[in-house]
Amino acid sequence: MLSAPEALTEEEQEELRRELTKVEEEIQTLSQVLAAKEKHLAELKRKLGISSLQEFKQNIAKGWQDVTATNAYKKTSETLSQAGQKASAAFSSVGSVITKKLEDVKNSPTFKSFEEKVENLKSKVGGAKPAGGDFGEVLNSTANATSTMTTEPPPEQMTESP
Repeated sequence: MLSAPEALTEEEQEELRRELTKVEEEIQTLSQVLAAKEKHLAELKRKLGISSLQEFKQNIAKGWQDVTATNAYKKTSETLSQAGQKASAAFSSVGSVITKKLEDVKNSPTFKSFEEKVENLKSKVGGAKPAGGDFGEVLNSTANATSTMTTEPPPEQMTESP
C-alpha cells in the first residue's frame, strides 16, 4: 500500500477502489460457497454414518502412516534398534563375566579350603555321613546339626541318677 494517496491520480485511486470492492465481493462469495460446501459435506457424512470419532481415528491412522514414512522416523527407528541390540549384547557380556568370576571364586584355593573346613565341621557335628552335596546342602545340614546339638543335653548329662 502506498502511504501517500495524493501520489496517485484521481483516476488511479478510483480504479483501485473498484478493484478493492471487487476483491471484497469475491471473498464474501467464496465464504458463502465454502459454508454451503461444508454444510453439504456434513449432510453426506451424516447419511453415510461417518461420525466425528471415526473421522478422528482415520485422521490419526493417516497421520501415523505419514510419520512412519518419513526418513527421520526410519533413521530414528533404525538407530534405536541398533542401540537395543548393543545394550542386549552388553548385558549378556556382563552376565557372562559375572558367571566366570563366580566360577573362579568357587575354584579358588581359599574357597576350597573353606569348603573343606565346613565339610570337616559337618562330619564332626553330624556324625558319619557320606561326604558330598553342594555347598548349600552342607550349610543347611551344619545349621540343623548345630541347632539340634544346642537343644539336647550333652551325653554325660543324660545318665540317670541312682
